[in-house]
Amino acid sequence: MRLGRVVGRVWATVKSRDLEGRKLLVIQPITVEGQDAGRPLIAADAVGAGAGERIYWSRGGEAVYAFLPDKVGVDAAVVGIVDSIDK
Repeated sequence: MRLGRVVGRVWATVKSRDLEGRKLLVIQPITVEGQDAGRPLIAADAVGAGAGERIYWSRGGEAVYAFLPDKVGVDAAVVGIVDSIDK
C-alpha cells in the first residue's frame, strides 16, 4: 500500500457496468512527509474518501480485493483514510 492525497474526482456518465455506482478519485501519491511523489492517477474509492484527505491505496491485482466479492476491473483503489502518521 502507498500513501496519497485526494486532489479531485472523475465524473463519467458512460462506463463499464462494474464501475456503476463507484466513485472515481484523482489521487496524488505522497511521501510520509506529505510531499508529492510521482504523477496523479485515478483510483476507485472503496472507503468514502473525500477531497483533500490523506489516504492509502493499492495498485495492480491487489486493488480488486477492496471490492470483493464484487468483480470490479480497476488498476488502483483507495482502501483506507489516514487518521495520523507517527514516525
